[in-house]
Amino acid sequence: MIRVLRIINRFNLGGPTYNAAYLTKYLGDDYETLLVGGSQNETEANSEYIVKSLGIEPMIIAQMHRSINPVLDIEAYNKLKKIIREFRPHIVHTHASKAGALGRRAAFFMNVPVVVHTFHGHVFDSYFSKMQSSFYIRLERQLAKKTDAIITLSDNQFDDIVNKFKICNSSKARIIPLGFDLCRFWENTEMKRKQFREKYKLADDEIAIGIIGRLVPVKNHSLFIEAFRHVLQNSQTRVRAFIVGDGESRPLIENQLHNYGIEFSDGIQNKTPVVFTSWEKDVDMVYAGLDLVALTSLNEGTPVSLIEAQAACKPIISTAVGGIRNIVIEGKTALVADAGDSARFISLLMQLVEDEELRRSLSEKGYEFVKERFHYSRLVHDMRELYGSLLSQKNLLL
Repeated sequence: MIRVLRIINRFNLGGPTYNAAYLTKYLGDDYETLLVGGSQNETEANSEYIVKSLGIEPMIIAQMHRSINPVLDIEAYNKLKKIIREFRPHIVHTHASKAGALGRRAAFFMNVPVVVHTFHGHVFDSYFSKMQSSFYIRLERQLAKKTDAIITLSDNQFDDIVNKFKICNSSKARIIPLGFDLCRFWENTEMKRKQFREKYKLADDEIAIGIIGRLVPVKNHSLFIEAFRHVLQNSQTRVRAFIVGDGESRPLIENQLHNYGIEFSDGIQNKTPVVFTSWEKDVDMVYAGLDLVALTSLNEGTPVSLIEAQAACKPIISTAVGGIRNIVIEGKTALVADAGDSARFISLLMQLVEDEELRRSLSEKGYEFVKERFHYSRLVHDMRELYGSLLSQKNLLL
């Protein structure tokens, strides 16, 4: 039996957690997988329930934090070496930056036969200063030299990693998109829509615009608020905005709304134009209740919210960053504005709000487009193929 040690930064709501969970659960009886994760960020919702719902009990390394902390990072690194010594994995597969840095170094030191890393987005754009970004690029190049395979999630991300930032050569990189269980997003939608809209006192003729994800600078919620303000001021259509998630940027978003004179609340007691729902575990209910889904990020890998929105047959408006153009059909399931073109994004949102027929047409092809491309069975198949190839190269056949 092949043993896989899977290491993830932390269990937060998003693609990395689902990716790690489904690969741990469904890789097959000829694989034994141990899932290890770091400690939770206080500003994010804990999503350990996702892995535990699949019968997986992850091992938590409390010292592994998202931010750099030399003392804690050394402790986490030593714990990872201890886990490797005891579990004796044939494969160490790391997910995202911190897990990738500590986990791969530990795997190299312990002479693990196969080392794989997945980029769930990257931090080379729009996160740090040029000096900090250069440091991370150099670090990733060094790690990639001894890594057997680098996994990217989209064509665009592959181009970033191989050509733009030159992390590794094309022979070492693979494109393996994320995979999810998407069925719940198109099942019982009428009941879920009623539940959501009753909870937040939404009238039948009100258009609910949602943005779903962490409230952090890279998600650029300020553009979302700017666009929503324009719609409020210029459209006769009744609209409300739902900000689903939480994080460090919430005070800044609230301050922007206050400066614009736009009322906001949690939407339960008071009916306001903008609603902060915080984290919602039942996101399938959220999508059912919304009329369109927005994304305004400055940088993305493969945003889960847009895959889920299409599975729920919801029209999308998004900035064109990261791998977004690889996961939507522009003009068929989504309207897309070039990065930095705020005026275009605002105009497209206004168009979507005003045009019911456009919203309907953008909702028709979503589920058919994503149901096979992003189902977890495809993800598992692709990963087994990669693992088998790498094991064969090391004379470690199943």
